[in-house]
Amino acid sequence: MVAGRAQSLIIACALFCAIAGTTAAQDHGYPLHAEPRPNYLAAILPAGPETITLPAPPPGEPPAAVRAIYLNAWVFGGPRFYDLVRLADTTEINAFVVDVKDATGYLTYRSSIPTAVEIGANGMIRARDVAHRLAVLREHGIHPIARIVVAKDPLLAVQKSDWAVRDSRGGFWHDRIDSKWVDAYTDSVWIYAADIAAEAVLMGFREIQFDYVRFPDEPPKLLQYAVFPGRRGRESFRAAVRRNVALMRERTRHLGVPFTLDLFGLTTSANGDLGIGQVWEDLAPLADVLLPMVYPSHYGRGAYGIRRPNSEPYAVAQRALQDALARSARLAKPIRIRPFFQAFTIYRVRYDAEKIRAQITAAEELGIMEWVLWNPRGVYPAGAFRAAAPVTRTVVDDDAESMRPR
Repeated sequence: MVAGRAQSLIIACALFCAIAGTTAAQDHGYPLHAEPRPNYLAAILPAGPETITLPAPPPGEPPAAVRAIYLNAWVFGGPRFYDLVRLADTTEINAFVVDVKDATGYLTYRSSIPTAVEIGANGMIRARDVAHRLAVLREHGIHPIARIVVAKDPLLAVQKSDWAVRDSRGGFWHDRIDSKWVDAYTDSVWIYAADIAAEAVLMGFREIQFDYVRFPDEPPKLLQYAVFPGRRGRESFRAAVRRNVALMRERTRHLGVPFTLDLFGLTTSANGDLGIGQVWEDLAPLADVLLPMVYPSHYGRGAYGIRRPNSEPYAVAQRALQDALARSARLAKPIRIRPFFQAFTIYRVRYDAEKIRAQITAAEELGIMEWVLWNPRGVYPAGAFRAAAPVTRTVVDDDAESMRPR
């Protein structure tokens, strides 16, 4: 049953990545969830959850409970960023997860890291005023989290071909959406990610979050052609992920910020490594926070006994997180869990404020008070959030040229 769930998740992930990938290079909108730019300040919580007061954390410290939204590089570097700051000003949102290096391999802002300069990772800058934008987040009490994609990096694969997954038939190996990957057995790949994290903290990010800490999620008929030059003897995917996450953790320990990992949602339930090298018990001791991506759309029909998981966000979140808590309870030191929840529409099930909130409610009923919402376009309905008690803050005007007290 678990193997069947894993295969369904792999298929869903591949499809979702293919769709979301259309927005990676330009913000043309999510094809299955198209709508005009929203007015985030209109009708805040007409019938939503109660208002809450969120005490600010000490300067430079993360919130006690992170309630975050994801911003791709284009959103972070564009005008919608200021809309989302206003949304955070009026709701419980207190953190932004921002792409620093996404699955294209390009960096959001200009980097001085030698490898990044060498491979041309500065070729698609989307936030030239990153210092200003991070200052805005600091002034508004919004915790900035740097998301760094590790193993899915087609730019690095091409420019550092010795670090790439190769095809036994010749050339580079490609996944089902024709993307190249770097070899997760190769420690240089992980050292590069750690260097990016260190630079992000110097820029002003206060937490580092690593995604794609794994091998490709592809069927055996395709993986049979994949050659991993960095493999050490008969080392398994699982052993390589554990070894290299530990290496990355050690190389970033001095930064003094939370070290967090994004994981497949099924790691909370599955026995084994899902064929990608991720095992909950392996990675929990290495991280400050684990973020299982428990998107209902990524579970196959019948998962957890739920006929259509994408239509039952509360039930899926509840079951997945119950499993996460059970696994955590068996660890020597329980891990902090911060789930990624679905805030995007796919497979004709519209994820409105009610469906988004249902996932948050499921988590809170289990005592998990933090979360991150994922929408590849950076569009989030205000009605999904509790309203924050009014506070005096600095606000930015639409053109971001100045700041003034309210």
